[in-house]
Amino acid sequence: MRIASGGVQHETNTFSQTPTTLADFVRDSECGPELSGGNVIFDRYRGTGCIHGGYIAGAEAVGAELLPLLSARAQPAGVVEQESFETMLGWFLKRLERVLPVDGVLLDLHGAMVAEEHEDAEGAFTAAVRKLVGLDVPVVVTLDLHANISPNLASLADVIIGFDTYPHVDMHERGREATELLARMIRGEVHPVQACRQLPLITMPPMQCTLREPMRTLIERLHNLESESGVLTATISMGFPFADIHDAGVSVLVATDSDQALANAKADELASWLWDLRDDLQPDLTPIEEVIEFVRGRPTGELTIFADGSDNPGGGAPCDGTVALYALIDAGLEGAVVGVLCDPQTAKQAHQAGVGATIHVRLGGKTDDSHGTSVEGEATVKALCDGAFIHRGPMLQGVADNLGPTTTLLIGGIEVVVSSQRRQCLDAEMLRIAGIEPTERRLLVLKSAVHFRADFGPLAAHVFDADTPGIHRPDFSMFDYKRLRRPIYPLDRIIDPNDQ
Repeated sequence: MRIASGGVQHETNTFSQTPTTLADFVRDSECGPELSGGNVIFDRYRGTGCIHGGYIAGAEAVGAELLPLLSARAQPAGVVEQESFETMLGWFLKRLERVLPVDGVLLDLHGAMVAEEHEDAEGAFTAAVRKLVGLDVPVVVTLDLHANISPNLASLADVIIGFDTYPHVDMHERGREATELLARMIRGEVHPVQACRQLPLITMPPMQCTLREPMRTLIERLHNLESESGVLTATISMGFPFADIHDAGVSVLVATDSDQALANAKADELASWLWDLRDDLQPDLTPIEEVIEFVRGRPTGELTIFADGSDNPGGGAPCDGTVALYALIDAGLEGAVVGVLCDPQTAKQAHQAGVGATIHVRLGGKTDDSHGTSVEGEATVKALCDGAFIHRGPMLQGVADNLGPTTTLLIGGIEVVVSSQRRQCLDAEMLRIAGIEPTERRLLVLKSAVHFRADFGPLAAHVFDADTPGIHRPDFSMFDYKRLRRPIYPLDRIIDPNDQ
């Protein structure tokens, strides 16, 4: 049994002015200048908590020969340049053609990638693969929980399997599930049929978190549905709202064994559950000034987290916003940390000066005018590191990553971890390598919306969703949608989702 695998992962924020290029994928994938497959992917992802780690484990479990051809990813940002998209797709197709015939294909995609000429980039990618391998070769696609799933993509894949968790701590599990289901399809043990429902609903990240209600209970109901007779797998995709495309928003899928009527009924049931929760999925935001006063009244040794999701690089924001930092400096709050703020110029300046040096900085606020202006003043270099780390928390566990040259600065009495690469602060190792032990601080301002909860959450007594400006702000009033299908809730008043 020969199974080809690969894909391109990007979460595209169409409100970002920073285009995503091939160089971004090459830098962030760490698979060489042509994004090599084969042993490079095996060496990088075997035993890790990511999708390809699950593919590898699943293939070993079912006795299949896995042929990993490409695993390209770039940090979320603006629209992917068309030439870059076509280059990566071309590499994958050429490599796939060389290994044909195969018994099945696994596509590791995100579901919210937008290229200059493709609103539905994953649909374009899957269509090209389907054209090459034909209709008889089963294709299983794995997607992020934030996928904006188009009807076209759902029709092209035999089965779509999305993450069940946010923070995404089940990637390995979903990759293995996809591989094992594909093996059953190849052996003729099951014959999946799939139903997809796209709801007139769009939601923001904070309340999509599956560690919180109502999502926690909803996912429990999803798993109960999956255990019912005849159901092979089911997916809730909460969508990525910072993409102004027709298909942005919530969708659900159910795959059954040869029973389209059952798939349709269960998809309708799942969609109904979600629609009933629509008002509970709206976030409650808190200004940094209120959090500062809250922390002042809490005992020493109690950790509070301010989730600065509006500047979350995991959703395409620049990661150099300064609004919260300004407020902390003005308040003179002791025991506060901002991290990780991306400013390669300042990080380089600190490395040149050395630990203990005092330098004059213009920190952050350099990408655009939506996330605050630069903080200027004297800063002390407290720590320096090369930025290399391994994810130790539940998300992406075992995967190596790099912040680039990194420093911890003390400016206005506030510690700031400054990196050279944009990375969402989702693992405590990202602070520890820079000399910050989270449990020894009073307040962490983290450039993250939800993913931080997987590793930092158990350390914190209190968590607040930030009321700060930015292109990842969970507030629909901030965004002027031009292409999004309408009507859609909560942008429009809808009494019955079937009356569109």
